[in-house]
Amino acid sequence: MISSRRLYFKENEMADDFKFEITESIGLISETSKGWKTELNMVSWNDRAPKYDIRAWDSEHKKMGKGISFTAEELKKLKELLNSMEL
Repeated sequence: MISSRRLYFKENEMADDFKFEITESIGLISETSKGWKTELNMVSWNDRAPKYDIRAWDSEHKKMGKGISFTAEELKKLKELLNSMEL
């Protein structure tokens, strides 16, 4: 899925244009009562190499919430940290 968005900031500030493509859907983490889903996906931002990405999406993947992207090495380190925790 390829899409592009324009982010608007405060009035009179510059807007950022960006493009994203979900290249692989890995899994669902959670879902809200309003249908927003927090997912782990591989996402290419602005035609760059895809990164692992955790963020909330609407049901059509047109709107997104704040999220975080990881390289493979960063995700491996996160996995090590999570595995070391007692949950």
